[in-house]
Amino acid sequence: MTSVITLLTDYGLEDGYVAACHGVIAGIAPEVRVIDVCHLVPAGDVRRGAAILAQTIPYMPVGVHVGAVDPGAGGARRAIAVEAGGRVFVGPDNGLLSWAVRASGGARAAYELSNAEHFLHPVSPTFHGRDVFAPVAGRLSNGLRPRELGPRVPVERLVSLPAPTSVLREGAAEGEVVSVDRYGNTQLSITAGDLEALG
Repeated sequence: MTSVITLLTDYGLEDGYVAACHGVIAGIAPEVRVIDVCHLVPAGDVRRGAAILAQTIPYMPVGVHVGAVDPGAGGARRAIAVEAGGRVFVGPDNGLLSWAVRASGGARAAYELSNAEHFLHPVSPTFHGRDVFAPVAGRLSNGLRPRELGPRVPVERLVSLPAPTSVLREGAAEGEVVSVDRYGNTQLSITAGDLEALG
């Protein structure tokens, strides 16, 4: 059992989508604490969502971590639960969870969410955050084992976003912008180790 569920989405705050997810979790696991990581990820920006989740996960308690930035909802993409570092990540298999899973020590096991008895019904084809991910997270926090959610998925078959890259050449570091926050702070792929290597 876990006492914390985190939520990261691109649902925004203008509508009731986030509240609906909270409500579903509260109906299943009323004692669990829900931490909102971010709901202002630009719509469909999987890479930005992955960066925010990976940056935040080291500061989160062990628990169930839900990501719903899901432009493929209603399509052929899988819904998954991934065990990593004592945590369980729940969301679409589109790369959103991949950097946070890596930051948690790498995937130990993964399962496709196919056991519909753990979903909210009817399941909307485009609102899996409410109807699939939130109820699954609530049930996991109540003690459901990830293996009860569906068949095992080989971890090497999970969709993974390419890691941000940096290159050192001729006394300079060249990298990419990973994210820009609301204050204008820019996170680059250039690491402290890269700068040390440059002297």
